Amino acid sequence: MPAKDYNIADIGIVHIFKRRGSKSIRMGFDSKGDIRVSIPLWAPYQSGVNFVLSRKDWVAKHQPVPSNIFRDGDRIGKAHHMTMLSDSNVTTVQVRLRGSDIVIKYPNSEPYDGTKVQSAAERGAKKALLLEGERLLPQRLSLLAAQHGFTYIAVSIKQLKTKWGSCDQTKHITLNYYLMQLPWNLIDYVLIHELVHTEHLNHSDSFWERFEQSLPDAKKIRKELRTYKTSVIAT
Repeated sequence: MPAKDYNIADIGIVHIFKRRGSKSIRMGFDSKGDIRVSIPLWAPYQSGVNFVLSRKDWVAKHQPVPSNIFRDGDRIGKAHHMTMLSDSNVTTVQVRLRGSDIVIKYPNSEPYDGTKVQSAAERGAKKALLLEGERLLPQRLSLLAAQHGFTYIAVSIKQLKTKWGSCDQTKHITLNYYLMQLPWNLIDYVLIHELVHTEHLNHSDSFWERFEQSLPDAKKIRKELRTYKTSVIAT
């Protein structure tokens, strides 16, 4: 299904989908509070954007507040903290990284727990997690590979919706930057799991034998990992 994402000022993230057989434009919200718009297959994506813009008041009234509320001082990942500042001199919500601080500035008229401020905080948190992941995860992966006798070709750090990591047949490992929110023993579990996939692409008995050779408590740790979700967590 063809789709495009837009970040519209004062509204937030908008996902526009082209649906075969659709004859009209429809709009709603997903579980994160992002706007979802479906348009006919023949319609230009801009028609979906224009539809959202024409209904800004409706969006402001009905858009759900994210369930994971970010607050000033929240810790994000291993080293970042949320700094939320209400500022009479700004007219729009702003987000930037300053050292280990995720700085969110917003107008006095905007509530800190409103959709606009919270959406900006989530964007900032994701940027921070990506920076941490790019700095720390390749180093840790290289160390574990050397310790346990694995080889791989390359590693990428990005956001994955449902997986903590993956490994393809070329031995290219992809790691989810949400890993930076997990305890280090669970991070090591995922990294070793993907390293084992460089030798066994399936989850056969041979895979688990090699996995538990490198990490004796692998199956026990797997149960703990299942209690976490691939999403931003403020602590």
